[in-house]
Parts: sequence; C-alpha cells; structure tokens
Amino acid sequence: MAKVTLIAYTPSPDQLVAQAARLCYSSASVGEIGDSLTPQKAASLVEMLENMGHGSPTEHASFTFGIEGVSRSFLAQITRHRIASYSVKSQRYVDERNFSFVIPPEIDAVPEARTEFLEAMEEDRKRYESISSLLREKHKKRLMDSGKPEKQAGSEARKLAGEDARFVLPNACTTQMICTFDARSLNHFFSLRCCNRAQWEIRGVAVQMLRLVRQAAPALFCKAGPPCVKGACPEGKMTCGKAEEVRAFFSRLGTNP
Repeated sequence: MAKVTLIAYTPSPDQLVAQAARLCYSSASVGEIGDSLTPQKAASLVEMLENMGHGSPTEHASFTFGIEGVSRSFLAQITRHRIASYSVKSQRYVDERNFSFVIPPEIDAVPEARTEFLEAMEEDRKRYESISSLLREKHKKRLMDSGKPEKQAGSEARKLAGEDARFVLPNACTTQMICTFDARSLNHFFSLRCCNRAQWEIRGVAVQMLRLVRQAAPALFCKAGPPCVKGACPEGKMTCGKAEEVRAFFSRLGTNP
C-alpha cells in the first residue's frame, strides 16, 4: 500500500495566505498586515477567497510530500500535474534486480489472474538481471580495453547496463518520490484525483494527502475534494452516481489523524 508523509510545509499557511490576500486591499505596511489577524479572521478571509474564486494568494503556501510504494504507472499520472516539483528514484542509477511491485486490487482478487501477474513479475526480474549481466560484461570489456582500471570500469559498466536494462521493467515496479505543490495547485489536484472516476492508486494517494494537509491548514483545504463536494457533479453521463456518499466521506475526513 502507498505511504504518504507530509515532510514540510509553509509555517502557519492559513495565516500567510490571509495576510497575502489582505495586503492586496490595504494601505498598511507588510509588517502591519498581520498584527490584528487572528486565526478566526484568517479562516474567514480564506473562506472568502474560496467563494470569490480568488486563488492567487494561496500560491504562497507550499506543501512537500514523501510518497512511497507507488507504481511507475502512478508516476506517469502525477507528473501530468505540471505546477509542482518532483524528485523521483532513478531506475537508471538504482539497481532494480529485486524490484518490488504493486498488484492492482482487481488482479489480486482473482487467484488465476494473481498467479499470472506474479509469474510475469518474476519473468521481468529474470530478464532484467540477464540483460544487465550481458551489458555489464560488454561495457566492462570495452572500458578496460580503452585503458580504464578494472574497478573503475566495473563501476561505470554497472551504471551503463542499468540505463538500458530498465526498459524491460514493468509499470507495476514501485518507486518513491518527493513532491511539492503550492496550495492552489494542490486544490486543483484534489478536484481531479479525489474523484471516484480517478484511477484507484492515485485516488488513494490523493485522499491520504488531503487528510494530511487538512491537519496543517484546515481553512485552506476544508472544502477540498472532488467537484461534487461543493456542488453538482460535472461528469454528466460519466458520473459515478454517488455524490451524496462522496460528500459524506470527505466531510468525515476531518482534521484528525
């Protein structure tokens, strides 16, 4: 199962966003803006921004997550959210001979499908190891023939072999990453990926992320979630038909662990 941690975030994010919003309409200095801004006033101002659709002040607050135990398929989806920063474990430099993998629940629930899947993962592992070995031998010989010491040649050959052997690795292969979003981008992410129509893996991660940021910034994310949390479902005939159930779920997500 995917594991999500909130590694770091802007201190007092609700307060900072409220200060940034107040600055736009005040003649007071930057130092004076926050003097009378109580947590209650800050929360009220953040709610007003939400109702107005004025999202730019929320870009001043950022949140950094550690995400582990997710598939390369997940990676392809989350990096479509371009207004974010990502650092990802490299298959080019990390030896994947003993890679772990994610089993989709629908496959795991069917014994015959699970067996086929596990056999495929074992075959991929064998092919990766075989190709890596063949390429290491080739590169090491070439590098030693060019005059490099055996130890150095061996080290460089391992990296070169991994660079090409990784092409045989499956989408199920797990990875880990650190990613940073500002609050505006994060709310957009939640609107898409918390929806029942989102793919199961990224939806599960998005819900974990939302639970964590609600603890850190309750005003900024109190209404976060799929569009049906705030109003009618926009999916038309593609709707899951469970808007009431979804609203109840996200209302209970709360600010407690």
